[in-house]
Order: sequence, then C-alpha cells, then structure tokens
Amino acid sequence: MIQMSDHFHGSDLEKIEEIYHIKKEDITSFSANVNPIGISPKLRETLVHHIDDITGYPDREYTSLRQSIGRYIDADYKNIIVGNGSSELISLFIQNLKPKKALILGPTYSEYEHAVSLCGGSAYYYRLDEKHDFSVHVDRLEKKLTEKIDLLVICNPNNPTSTAISRSDMRQILDVCKIHGIYVMIDETYVEFTEDVKAVTAVPLAPIYNNVIILRGISKFFAAPGLRLGYAICSNRDLRKKVVGRQNPWTINTLAAVSGEIMFSDTDYIQETRRLISSERTRICRFLDGCKGLTYYPPTANFVLVKITKEGVTADDLFDAAIRKGLMIRNCASFPFLDNKYFRFCFMMPEKNDELLALIKEILG
Repeated sequence: MIQMSDHFHGSDLEKIEEIYHIKKEDITSFSANVNPIGISPKLRETLVHHIDDITGYPDREYTSLRQSIGRYIDADYKNIIVGNGSSELISLFIQNLKPKKALILGPTYSEYEHAVSLCGGSAYYYRLDEKHDFSVHVDRLEKKLTEKIDLLVICNPNNPTSTAISRSDMRQILDVCKIHGIYVMIDETYVEFTEDVKAVTAVPLAPIYNNVIILRGISKFFAAPGLRLGYAICSNRDLRKKVVGRQNPWTINTLAAVSGEIMFSDTDYIQETRRLISSERTRICRFLDGCKGLTYYPPTANFVLVKITKEGVTADDLFDAAIRKGLMIRNCASFPFLDNKYFRFCFMMPEKNDELLALIKEILG
C-alpha cells in the first residue's frame, strides 16, 4: 500500500493520477460530495447562446442574479450578496466581524478555523457527541454561548458527519446568541440535499435576526465547482455594506452569473436530484445496516460518515483498495476529533454505489 502523510481531498484527482498512475477521467470521486447527475441540462443546452455576453462587463450589482436566487430560496434579493464561491464569502464576513474568539461545531470543514486565524482570532471547537450520532444538544451548546464568544460557526448539514440541526433548534440557538451579542455563520452548502429542506434551512430566519449570516453555493448541489459562485443571506444592512465594500469589482464573471440564473430555474433538474439522493440514501443505509465491521451515522445530506470497527483495518487500507478500482473515498483522519478509522463517501449513481458497497463488504466482512 502506498503511504501518504496527507489525505486526499475530492479535488485532488491530479495527485491521485500522479501517485497511482490512474487517469483522473477513470476515477469516480466519492470524496467530492458533488451531484452525480452532473450539471443542469438546461444550462448545458442554453449557456452557449450567452457566449457573446462576455464582450461586456457584468452588472456591478448582479441584480438579475440576486433576484433569481431570491426566487429560488424565497428570500428578499436585497438581503443577498453574491461572491466568488462561498469560500470568498466566509473570508469576507470573518474579515469584517474580526472575531477574537470563535466557537465552531466540530468535526467540520477546516476553512472556518483557517479564516478566523488569518484575521488574528482564536477558534475553539464545541465537540459534537459521537455517542449521539454527532447530533447537537442545544441545551448543552447554550452553556458555551457567553459574552466571551464573538462568532458561532455551524455547518448545517454538517460535513463530514451529515447531521443537521432543525430550524426550530436553530432559532433557539439564535435567540441565545442574540442575547450575548454573538454573530452566527451558518453554512448551508448541503441543505438542498436534505429530505425536507424547509425543516432545516435557516433562510426564513434571516429577516428576523440581524446577527445571522447564511451561506450557500452551487459547487455541490448544482455540480458546478468550477464556476465559483456562492451567495449569502444577511438582513444586517451595515454588515452587508461592509462586506460588499471589501469585494473586488466584478467578483463573478458574466458566464457564471448567467449560469446561476439558468440553474436556479431548472426545476426538473432540482427535483430529479432530490429524488435520486433520497432514494440512494435510503438504499445505502439499508445496505450498511447489514454490514459487519462498521458503524455509520444516519445521514441527512448526500454523504455518509462511517467508522470502521473491524480490527486491523483502517481508512487508509480501504482508500487504497478502493482507488485501485477507480473509486475514491475520503479518509476523515484530517478532521478534528476523527482518526483513520473514519471515512466518508457521497452518493453517486446507483451502479457506482453498488461497486463501492461491494468493496466495503469485501474488505470489512
């Protein structure tokens, strides 16, 4: 087995190609958490007709794009900011908030901690309880929310645990944070994959709380990470103004802006994606229920976190066996509180899911 000091991200296909001598075109990435259907058919059919749009600059305000997003998420477009991927917006909001002490629910995505540290702040983790499937106990969390905390960061649904906080629980958290003057950043990158988006999303809460920032993007659900289009919902006018003031002009190119408008209106694609993920999530969990040598944590998004319980087998072993068959999973040892007994994989098309599940069963018995 090839030994590696780093764990591969879903976008590291070039590294895989170099180390394993497997063409990246022959790799199915169960690590990237991207919609297996691919890009919107409506986008594929119509984007070519907008090619001449690149002869002009984008609208500085991105009004049409923001209105399209507003219709898609049922929100006031005036509360929407667009950016060059949600990563840019994470950085911009944190740069403006300048938190001295941020509390992050973990294990989770490392970019939050990185952004806080770049601004001179300190990031601390509220450790999600594995014994309760990494779910959030709101009453316990509230005890950590004091005046000493400037910012609370929540990924909902969370990566890599695939757990979610309901809107009613989120409202309780926001109430406490409001009392203590704590801003709350909620990353909803994966919320569109959930069974009931309305029960999870905090977007309807944005007009009520001026201390909340909700982030979304098109990389995962719309399978378009290369377009680099993200957006935030925030009703705090002063904060929005500061964030936009820090952005470079025309942060989103013309084709990305047009693409967003097209994708958000492709209702057939949106419904097909939700049906596929719902069906495969149920089927895969049923399969894992019958597997020995592992335990998994009930997923709400388009991926599942699994712990290897079989002695003598690690996520490194499983990664190596899978990649040699052109199947790339995510070793989760790089996430806080997890080690190389944990791995994550997203739900792809049924036939590819079957290939990976057969391998898991073969390796773990």
